[in-house]
Amino acid sequence: EPRSPCCCLAWALLIGTMNSLVFLLNLLLMFVIFTIVLLPTIVVVYFGFQCHSQVLHSSARYCKSILDDNSSSALIILGFVIMSPLLVVAMAIYCSLARRLQLLVCFQPYSLALYKGGRWCRRGEGALCCARGCNTQLKAWV
Repeated sequence: EPRSPCCCLAWALLIGTMNSLVFLLNLLLMFVIFTIVLLPTIVVVYFGFQCHSQVLHSSARYCKSILDDNSSSALIILGFVIMSPLLVVAMAIYCSLARRLQLLVCFQPYSLALYKGGRWCRRGEGALCCARGCNTQLKAWV
């Protein structure tokens, strides 16, 4: 049965807030995973650009004694070459965690705001999600 307009607005705000929190949690998880996995690339490219004479030309001791322009260029190239496989690894780790934690299933439909009778239930391994009638055969992806 349909909800009253005020109740519908309150539920829509609640569901919108919850969906925004789930989205931010997904974004934070993705940011942390990508930062950790891509850290070697970030460090290598940073030192390559920092010590190259045409870019930043730092006066640090390691730039003068260890890295010249050729080795700085090699670091920059190496960093961009290893970025592609590390991006694939980071995305695989994120997708695996998102699937295990069932984060993508926890987005709530706005039909809960319009009609009474939608039920909150626990699905699978403890992710709090909503489904009409708590159908356990429903999956986010195969």
